[in-house]
This record gives sequence, structure tokens and C-alpha cells, in this order.
Amino acid sequence: MHMAEPDPERADDERKRVENAVRPRREPPAMVPLRHAITSAIGPLLVALIIGSGFIAAYVGALHDPKPKDVPVGVIRGDQPAENLLAAVRTQGRQLKATEYDDRTAAERALDRREIYAVLASASDPPGLTLTIASAAGPPATELIKRILTVATQRAQVPLTVTDAAPVDDDDPRGVVPFYMAIGLVIGGYFGGIALNLTLGTVPRNVARAGLRISGLALHAALLGLAGALLAGPGLGVWDRHLVSLFGAGALLAFAAALFAAAVQSWLARLGTGLIILLLVVLGNPGSGGIYPPEFLPGFFRSVHLWDIPGLGSDLIKSVIYFPEAAFWPAAKLAIWCVASMIVLFAATVVLGRPRARAAHARADRTEPG
Repeated sequence: MHMAEPDPERADDERKRVENAVRPRREPPAMVPLRHAITSAIGPLLVALIIGSGFIAAYVGALHDPKPKDVPVGVIRGDQPAENLLAAVRTQGRQLKATEYDDRTAAERALDRREIYAVLASASDPPGLTLTIASAAGPPATELIKRILTVATQRAQVPLTVTDAAPVDDDDPRGVVPFYMAIGLVIGGYFGGIALNLTLGTVPRNVARAGLRISGLALHAALLGLAGALLAGPGLGVWDRHLVSLFGAGALLAFAAALFAAAVQSWLARLGTGLIILLLVVLGNPGSGGIYPPEFLPGFFRSVHLWDIPGLGSDLIKSVIYFPEAAFWPAAKLAIWCVASMIVLFAATVVLGRPRARAAHARADRTEPG
């Protein structure tokens, strides 16, 4: 079997490309006109200005004054004492919103799926009302619900018993670890995609090379997910359960971010970096809520966590630790991001990668001696 000999010129080109990617570059020599240097710098500085302004607008606008609105509380249809109390609270403001269910089982399943933050129901032993919260879903939301309903029942002179069906971990009393872990996985993921593009080029040479690049990003995401699970688990002692699920969630999140970065840059090259940061950081971080539930955010940012990668990642990590029944949809949406990004990357390979390869072969054929 004849083995193709390695092309020394191609190997040298690959080596130089890697060296150029990591070698510091000096400013152009003085022979380059100052006007040209200034005009060349205007574009990158303008992009940086836009991204920085976006950071300020998004973070300050979304998080400076969180005002809860329509925080959902489950109530059983026909439970007059609970319904009347929530209706009375609603007349005082729109902070809480009653969500009706046919029976107690349906309401508790909604609590397990993170569709609501609490269930208010009548009780006979002891008489009064019971409030079942899930503080792991969002400590600010459940604290708000407890505070409002405690005051309301005291005014109505109705006993209120509070139980926590899904308490937040003692080592994460504010419930912020899922958010910060998701941000770390997203940043590590998209940096992996960008780093690979800087080293190898933004467009794979052919479909096989695109497949190899995706495999490399998958390995990177798996290692990053493993690191996250080990750090949050035995490393820092925050969580000591569901580590396998946490590893899987972290790997999926990092893979989605890495593939998205690779896909965007395959078409937009360095210009795509700004779009990556815009969606994954400028909008994604405040849109995922951070330390606040989505119901505490203004307007547009309330729904960002339902589709943007950081918000889906934060929801998924919180679900695998506290609410396993709620993990399916964020995982499915992240999988859709992965598949869509792979399609975009393969399309760029076919459209932008192969024509260049054919042109290079054509030039080589013309230079060969006849």
C-alpha cells in the first residue's frame, strides 16, 4: 500500500500559522503613515466601544433595580381561602400571580418542574393555610412570597405554616452557584472555539476536517464539564450529589458555546467575535438573571433565559441538582443550539472551504512543468 509522503511546504505553512497565532506582534514600523495606523485602529476601537456600551446598558438596565412582577404561586382551583388571599394580595400590587391547578398533585408537580415557586393551600390540621416553597428555584422569589403572604395572613388573622420542599444548599445560601458555574462553562466553551479558530483558521478545509474540529471541541467541552463538576463537588464542597448529571450538563453547555463561537466565526471571522460576546455575555449574562429570578428583570430580559445559551445553562444546572424533572427542556434547547451550530459550520466549510481548496489545486496544476 502506497503511503502519501507528507508535504514539507504545507507542514511549514501550518507551523508558521501556529507561530503567528501565539507570537506577539510589534506595532508597524515608522514607514507606515500615521494616518493609516489611525484609520486601521478606528474599526476595532469602534467595536470595543459598542460592546462596552452594551455591557453597561444591559447590566445596569437589567439589574440596577429589580422589581418583581407576576411571580407565580400555585393554588388549587376551588380552594377559596387560598384564592381569596392571593386575590387580596393582587389588589395591592402585581408582585405575585396566582396560577390555578386542578388538584394538589398537579400543583406539586408544577413546583418540581420549576413552573411556580410556591403552592398556597388550605389546611385542616392545623387549621389555616400552608405555604410550600422551593427556595432552590430562586431564593429572592421565595423570600418575597413568604414575606408578602406572612403579612397578608397576619392581617387576616389566619395561621400560616411554611415548608420548604426544595431547600437551597447550605453552602450556596443565595443560590448563585448555578449562575456563576454556567458563566464559567460558557466563557470556557466559547474561548475554546475561538482559540481553535485562531490556530487553525475559521473555515475548515473540508467536511472531514470540520468533523475533526467538532470532535476536538467535544473533548474540550467534556474536560471542562468534568472540571466544573469536580470543582463544585469535592473541590469546593458546594454539592456532593448528582455529579454525573452535573458533568453531563456542564459538558453540553460548554459544547453549545464552543460550537456557536466556531459557527459564527466560520462566516464572520474576527468580526464574529463581537456577535459572540453580544449574545453570550452582554445579553446572556443579565438575561439569565444572575442572582435574580427572571420575574425580577425588566421587559425583554425576562425571556432571554428561555433561549439564550447562558440562561439555558443556568436553568439546566439548577435543574439537575434540585429539580430533575425540569432538566429536559433546557437540555433539549441546548442540543438544538449544538445541532444548528454544526449545520452552520458545515455549510461554511462547503461554501467557503472547498472553493479555496480547488483554487489552490488549480494554481498548483498551472505551475507544474508540463
